[in-house]
Amino acid sequence: MFQKIHKYLEQSVPDRPPILREMEQYARENEFPIIGPLVGRFLYQMALLTKARKILELGSGYGYSAFWFSLATRSKGNIVMTDTQRENKRRAFDYFKRAGLQSQFTFLVGDALRVIKKLDGQFDIILNDIDKIDYPRTIDVAASLLRKGGLFITDNVIWSGRVCEKKQDDTTKAIVRFTEALNKDSRFFTTVMPVRDGISVSLRL
Repeated sequence: MFQKIHKYLEQSVPDRPPILREMEQYARENEFPIIGPLVGRFLYQMALLTKARKILELGSGYGYSAFWFSLATRSKGNIVMTDTQRENKRRAFDYFKRAGLQSQFTFLVGDALRVIKKLDGQFDIILNDIDKIDYPRTIDVAASLLRKGGLFITDNVIWSGRVCEKKQDDTTKAIVRFTEALNKDSRFFTTVMPVRDGISVSLRL
């Protein structure tokens, strides 16, 4: 039933700019995980609601989520991206240039939790989509870099339902620990939404 609902919601998504659809096609053809249009539209909406200007992505791939953030922030946006693959940086900036995006982009190549150590807060939004085994380590990072009232958004917290299974691998256990810790953390107010593969949205208190 959940897959039917997801398919229905995806089919109901309005059309996107051509470059975004090209990025989605590349993901399908290369089995590259992206947040997809359902979550993309949600990020766009959150950026508008919070009047976000400064955004940090922990795990950016080839720029799909940053593209959505840029559509919302336009020329006022300052988006810091991270990824381990230099090719993804090249591909991202090619998409951005051809789409005529107006935001300022900084792309840091390397392990996200290492390359951001020299960054200063206060970010308006932090998107978390790094290797799931490292999710628990991102909570303190987000708390230190987010402004009060900022949002910490994490993808894949349902993990195709594996978080509900009795037998869990290390990655699934890490996601469960992350969600449990985030719900108990007094620095955040967190809600988990069953959109696509699950999104947690945490307000920095």
